[in-house]
Amino acid sequence: MIIRDKKQTIDLILEQKIGAIFQGASEIGPRALGNRSIIFDPRNPNGKDIVNRVKKREWYRPFAGTILLEHVHDYFEMLTLKESPWMSFAVKAKQKAIDEVPSIVHVDHTCRIQTVTREQNKNFYELIEEFYSRTGVPILFNTSFNLAGDPLVETIQDGLNTLSRSEINFIYVPEDQDLIL
Repeated sequence: MIIRDKKQTIDLILEQKIGAIFQGASEIGPRALGNRSIIFDPRNPNGKDIVNRVKKREWYRPFAGTILLEHVHDYFEMLTLKESPWMSFAVKAKQKAIDEVPSIVHVDHTCRIQTVTREQNKNFYELIEEFYSRTGVPILFNTSFNLAGDPLVETIQDGLNTLSRSEINFIYVPEDQDLIL
């Protein structure tokens, strides 16, 4: 199912549905940065196990999260880092992160996070902002939009194919994106 509305997307995430976001150009590099990402509720204490099962990955594989930049210091020890827009660093989680977003905090109490601003990725920022307005948590669980052994989703058809072969419940394609099936 393709969803075009961010409020409906957050409704589904709050119902503990697993979704994906598909927008713009596909990402280059080792991380999902909000254009081709699987998204989930990071507050779910079983989130890591749920998404690892859905992605058909080993049980111990950790996940990351994307946080609104203006809230990063509330949840993580950034030390000299001002931001982490490419999810390149594992940083120490503060107790607030350990308590509120357990599915993205690793066993060593670190997290490889991505910070995001409206200027960097308007639609992903606004999706997280909607989640924050409804939960008080400015973070979404974020991992690459693919299943184990598959390449990253490149086209909407790849995304629909992945959806049909998995327990991913929906794909969010923001309203400002062209959708050609």
